[in-house]
Formats: sequence, structure tokens, C-alpha cells
Amino acid sequence: MSATTQRLPLGLLALAIGGFGIGLTEFVIMGLLPEVATDFGVTESAAGWLISGYALAVSAGAIGLTAAVTRFNRKHVLTGLMVLFIAGNLTSALAGTYSVMLAGRVVAALSHGAFFGIGAVVAASLVAPARRAAAIAMMFTGLTAANVLGVPFGTFLGQQLGWRSTFWAITGIGVLALIGMATLVPASTSTATAPVSLRHEIQAFAHPQVWFSLLITILGFGGMFGAFTYIAYTLTKVSGFAAGTVPWLLVLFGAGLFIGNSLGGKAADRSVTKTLMVVLAALTAVLVLFALTAPNQVLTIVSLALMGAFGFATVPGLQMRIMQYAGQAPTLASGANIAAFNVGNALGAWVGGVTIAAGLGYTSTLWAGAALSFLGLLVLLAATGHATRRRSPEQTQPAAAAVHAGTAA
Repeated sequence: MSATTQRLPLGLLALAIGGFGIGLTEFVIMGLLPEVATDFGVTESAAGWLISGYALAVSAGAIGLTAAVTRFNRKHVLTGLMVLFIAGNLTSALAGTYSVMLAGRVVAALSHGAFFGIGAVVAASLVAPARRAAAIAMMFTGLTAANVLGVPFGTFLGQQLGWRSTFWAITGIGVLALIGMATLVPASTSTATAPVSLRHEIQAFAHPQVWFSLLITILGFGGMFGAFTYIAYTLTKVSGFAAGTVPWLLVLFGAGLFIGNSLGGKAADRSVTKTLMVVLAALTAVLVLFALTAPNQVLTIVSLALMGAFGFATVPGLQMRIMQYAGQAPTLASGANIAAFNVGNALGAWVGGVTIAAGLGYTSTLWAGAALSFLGLLVLLAATGHATRRRSPEQTQPAAAAVHAGTAA
């Protein structure tokens, strides 16, 4: 095995560590919100802006910040984004007021979308074309691991030593990821032979399949997240689980995310379109099954794990699809898809909230999620038909074009 072959997985590992820290930053606050609200003397709704403000900043950074850095060396951009991430979490750890804490959350969030958008392009460039989706999945493994291991541990740490200790730990993870990316991600894979202009990157959005991909991401992923947003209410009010068991059930859900992400990446390397069709259909069916059997605790456990698995099995394929059709300009399109994931999160949570407010019960969020996922499947079928009717040499080998873009830009 050559030295180059040996070091590529290490570069992916550095990206995964960065993804772990970012995922931890996004999700751990949910378990620490009461402590943070009490410490700063703010209401629960005000403290909630530490979550919603973060999500809005992710979407802004995924497009705006990515657009601003398209002409720069991608490795340098990633290390710069990790510095921004460290600064945001350090600000949160040291925050003396709620406003400073919120500012730290926003700063950290700005790096989130751009990191995953650009990181997906870099991860794909580190491996052979046949392994590109698996490489993207490995980077997102850090995000899933944050749910399985990081959030429970981070919440426990914050409850035992104070919530600031969790943000100090996340800052340390960011430093580790920064060192890893600076030393292990090969500069040659992300050094442009010529500057890549923003105008060049925007050209990707002239391709209708890029817009189809964004819509599929919003609907398909939004379906899973809409059901997940209110899952604690479903588990306690419908399935009858004690509140104390919910964190452990969420660990099971996180394990499903981890497995689905890995298998989804391997399957997408064989066929992105077929994988997304199967996974979106399966996710729709699982959400329907969950809604019908939620009062049964055994079936609820099975459905919860499957919801996580099929929900996150979409991620590598969804990211691959938009990069394929973006061709020679994948960076901004990849960042836009990360924003689309967050738009899907917001849409799913909003639709679920509407159904609850309408008095349809807590299982209504599962039905709403199934409807969104099914709409995502219908859009995918329409997009596939459109691509078949307008097939061109560029569309028959989109992965090859994206690989060239990843290695030459």
C-alpha cells in the first residue's frame, strides 16, 4: 500500500473529528438548556434562540460564507472554518451574559454549513471515484457519533461540572480537529490550478437537477426531522415510556443514524438514484408503521431505530446527487445542500407543530413526516424522469466531472 493510499483515510478521520465537534455543538445545547437559562436568568423561550439562532446561522453560513471563499484553497478554508468554530465555542464557554452566549453560538454556526459543504467536496477528492459516497459518509460519521456518544456524555459533563465545561470540551475537540486537518488533509487535493470564481460556482444552479436535488433534500430529510423534533412527546405520551428512559431511547435512535449513514454511503457508491428511491420509500413506510404502532413499546423501539437508520441513509446520497449534477462547480452547490438540510429541519418541525396545534395528537407528527418523505420520493421520481429525457454526456458521467472538480479546485 502506497503512502498516499495510507494517508487518505487519515484525512477523512480529521474531517470526521471536525464533524463530531460541530454535531456536538449543535445538539448538546438541547440537554443543557435549563441550566443555561437559569444561569443567565432568561426564560425558556429566550434560551430557545440558542437553538433556533444557531440553525438560522448554519443556513446563512452554508451559502454566504461558502460563496465568499470559493476562490481559496479548500484545505486552508477548512482550517480557517475550524478556527472560527473554536472561537465561537470559546466565546460560549467564557460568556458572561446571554447576548455574548448567543453571539458565540452564531459564530460557531457560521462554520457549520460551510464546513460540511466544502468538506464533502474535499472528502470525495481524497478517494477513488467508486468510493466517493462512502468518503462523504465517513465525514458525516462524526455527526452521527455526536448523537450516539457525544450528546449523552456532553450533557452528563455539563450537569456534573457546569454547562461551561461542555463548551470547554468542545473547544478542545475543535483544536484536535484543526491540528488533524492542518497535518493530515493533503494540500494537493484542494489546491486550485486556477482560481475558482464565484461566477463559475453559480453556474451550477443553471442545471435544473441541482434545484431538484435541493427540493428532494428539503422534503426527504425534513420528513425524518419533523417526526424527530417531537419524538419525546410521542415516546412518553403515546408509547408510555417514562421520561427517564427517553435519553437511552435516543441513543438507540443515534445508533440507527450511525448504521444508516454508513450503509447509505456504500449503497450510494453503487447507485445514487436507486439508493435514494429505496431509502425514501422505506423511510415513508417506517414512519407510517411507527404512527400505527406507537402505543406498542416493542414496535416503537424497532421503529425508532429504523427511522434513524433510513433517515440518515439519505444523507450521503443526497449530498452526492447535487455534487454530481453541479459538475465542475460543486462547492457552492454542496454548501447550498447543507442549507437545504436545515431548511428541511425547520419545515418538518413547523409542519409537525401545526398538526399538534390542530389537535391531531402526537402521532400526527409521524404522519406529517411520512407525507413529506413521500413528497421527496415523488420529486426524485420526477427529477429522474426529467434527467432521462434530457440526458447528455455530462449527465451520464456526473461523478467523473465532480471528481475532477474536487481534485482540481
